[in-house]
Amino acid sequence: MTAKEKVVSLRKEMKKNNIEAFIVYSADPHMGEYLPAEWQERTWLSGFTGSAGFVVITSDKAGLWTDGRYFTQAPEELKGSGIDLFKDGVEGTPHYIDWIISETSESAKIAVNGLATSHANWMALEKKLTQSKRELKDLPLLNDVWTQRPAPSQNPVFVQPMERAGQSVEDKIAAIREKMKTEDATAHVISSLDDVAWTLNLRGSDVKCNPVFLGYILLTMEECFLFVDTEKLDKEAQDLMQKAEVDLKAYHSFFDHLASLNKASILIAPNSNQSVFEAVKKENTIIEKPVPGHLMKAVKNETEQKGFRKVMVRDGVAMVKFLHWLTHTVGKEELSEYSIGQKLHGFRAEGKNFIGPSFDSIVGYKGNGAIIHYSAKSEGSAKVTDHGSILVDSGGQYLEGTTDITRTFPLGEVTDEFIKDATTALKGLVRLSLVKVPKGTAGVQLDAFARMPLWEEGKDFNHGTGHGVGSFLNVHEGPQSIRKDLNPVELQAGMVLSNEPGYYVEGQYGIRHENLFLIKTWKETEWNTFYEFETLTLCPFFKSVIDKDMLSQAEVDWINAYHKVVQEELSPHLEGEVKTWFEDLVSPL
Repeated sequence: MTAKEKVVSLRKEMKKNNIEAFIVYSADPHMGEYLPAEWQERTWLSGFTGSAGFVVITSDKAGLWTDGRYFTQAPEELKGSGIDLFKDGVEGTPHYIDWIISETSESAKIAVNGLATSHANWMALEKKLTQSKRELKDLPLLNDVWTQRPAPSQNPVFVQPMERAGQSVEDKIAAIREKMKTEDATAHVISSLDDVAWTLNLRGSDVKCNPVFLGYILLTMEECFLFVDTEKLDKEAQDLMQKAEVDLKAYHSFFDHLASLNKASILIAPNSNQSVFEAVKKENTIIEKPVPGHLMKAVKNETEQKGFRKVMVRDGVAMVKFLHWLTHTVGKEELSEYSIGQKLHGFRAEGKNFIGPSFDSIVGYKGNGAIIHYSAKSEGSAKVTDHGSILVDSGGQYLEGTTDITRTFPLGEVTDEFIKDATTALKGLVRLSLVKVPKGTAGVQLDAFARMPLWEEGKDFNHGTGHGVGSFLNVHEGPQSIRKDLNPVELQAGMVLSNEPGYYVEGQYGIRHENLFLIKTWKETEWNTFYEFETLTLCPFFKSVIDKDMLSQAEVDWINAYHKVVQEELSPHLEGEVKTWFEDLVSPL
């Protein structure tokens, strides 16, 4: 079926159930950003493949709400679907709940699938809809429309051993229980997949590019239950769970077990799915607070930090070999964005303990680089020649850590305006890299450092400046971030974040420079403890996109010092023509 035909089928189910509007969030029962194939409902229905966005269907209208990363991509993917694009965060775009109210009658029934709706979204919906005399219902209508869903993965669940995790399962559970005590909680539900994996030192591959598995944890002061397809745990994983006194239960029995809780004080994150709250709300006290382990996971221990440094060398070697290959092959062989991404994967696969990509590589040639989360398809991706520029945003999952890097560079002649924009965006990366901040600083307070060079030109970019990164876990990890949005989470020593300012000219080019950095203690003064940022990523920037005259001496010094470190770390692993080319690339500006 086409997207248009799928919407028609959904409307028939809506009419049968007297539903005037149905919301399809980009979500699964674990509220992950990236979803198992069987839970990609919004993508299946609309054809829009972005990682963020949701669809609202009424009897005669349909809309997709998404953010600035997808303003160029979404219209292309929605063509012919009858679904209109609503640009979230842009002045004049209605809030989706207000739009639903305006498009439905008084006393209308609005439906969602509670299993794929966060409690926070449910509460916001229920409040506004009740005020407008409308009713919110939990009805998984797509179950009767999407009849050929993929089957859940049967991939194995395996151990992340102590030599890479750096902290035992027993110690992690004990630390979480201490936090439960401070909240007067007697039970705690952990439903986010990366938190489940981190807590139990287990990994899997149920979600593409994310080394996680489908599972829930129910933790009390005396017991710990893992609800999972038990057949998927290899023997080492089963032995680890037994040693840590974690009881294994069938994945599908989770909600029955929740319903059996009585007079418990249950700590549940507000972004857990609504069905979790419904299962426990009658006989228990609910404490809505973030998962304690979420912040613990974000602060990498010494073992995890060493793991990041190891994989950055491997990833940097792969990137240099790839960049040499591409710049010396383009114009001589037929290349496409897709084939270039496949070649990059091949270079990474040569590295020790490489498991797979950390996300689908973004290879955007010329104007496609302006599509912020562009993903070239195997069929029909753009041919790449020795003209213009290319943006390559990619990353790898290694047993010791996760990488994410973007480089933008010319494949042929580029305009002076491109070089100016590329230098301006790079200035933002450098300025953020140079920052020293006092303990207690939140990411929102740093965002302007990366944007200021662009702001001074009357320019900006429509995505965050930085996100957390997992240790052989999700490439996008909270709770910390660096972006315009008000996120009160304080940055802490041990956190790993991206630094990725960019600039995009629709139809012409996209520019993004991205490194990962580790927050470290710099010094302690009478004022406070101060942090500095250690850049982890090891890969040169192309001097051909840098106008040195636009840089301050401090910015020139940072780039030269960074390239010296890159040279020291990577040069021993390179040889021949690649090494000669690389040595020139990292020579001083």
